[in-house]
Amino acid sequence: MIAALVAGLLAGYGIAIPVGAVGTYLVALTARTSLKNGAYAALGVATADGLYALIATLGGSAIAPLITPISTPLRWISALVLLLLALRCAATALAAHRRHQTSNHTPETSPARAYFTLLGMTVLNPTTVIYFTALVLGGRTTPTLLDQIVFVLAAFLASTSWQLLLASGGALLGRALTTPRARLITALLSSFLITALAIHLLTHP
Repeated sequence: MIAALVAGLLAGYGIAIPVGAVGTYLVALTARTSLKNGAYAALGVATADGLYALIATLGGSAIAPLITPISTPLRWISALVLLLLALRCAATALAAHRRHQTSNHTPETSPARAYFTLLGMTVLNPTTVIYFTALVLGGRTTPTLLDQIVFVLAAFLASTSWQLLLASGGALLGRALTTPRARLITALLSSFLITALAIHLLTHP
């Protein structure tokens, strides 16, 4: 069980720590809204990671052949969603700046919307399920049911802790932005970075 716990923690941090487009959007969302929304968004990412860890653990060798043929369409859909989110983020920031809204203004969103948005973004990433499947198939022994449960929970908790750390960083960034101009610049930079990461996703499969 200890081995499964350690393996799950390492797997969860391994997939969560590299900050890509999803992590960037999580930080930007928290900075623009609130820590509560960011926390729910972080749980959305962790839920997808935990779900894929569960699928890989239960499905084993049957998962990879199913995902591989549709990995390219999923990558295109994921990139399109990221581009739309980047455009929406930039448009919202520009509109708010034109209305001369104060730095205390919180853009309209909800914890549930933040959760499902980040859940959907992460689910669309085929790399996650392939990653967990490779780890599971790479094991030298057949895990027991208890080991499988511990592995999935550990991966979920590891991902959750890291995503919440990113959300906390976004909250601190939001507090540091005391002027509408600073918020505008940060939002536009975030949109540019998310766009660049989406393009990289398409050009470097």
